[in-house]
Amino acid sequence: MGDDIIRSLAGYIATEILKNPQRVIRPDEKLISSGLIDSFHLVDLGLFVEERFGVRLDDSELNADTFDTLEQLAALVAARRA
Repeated sequence: MGDDIIRSLAGYIATEILKNPQRVIRPDEKLISSGLIDSFHLVDLGLFVEERFGVRLDDSELNADTFDTLEQLAALVAARRA
């Protein structure tokens, strides 16, 4: 299940945020702390996660501590769905 979440998140980020559908995002690649995703796109990503996976995120979770890699984000989604 985690791999499906990671693939979905990576596809969304590459296509909708980076506008580069061919961009491969590694599960452990830093998204926020590397500057790949800025604060504006972080909000978009949070909304996508809530809509796509049916989970609720607190605004305080939209940061590099919980959202910096696809692995972290997938784990958060999986925990909320459990």
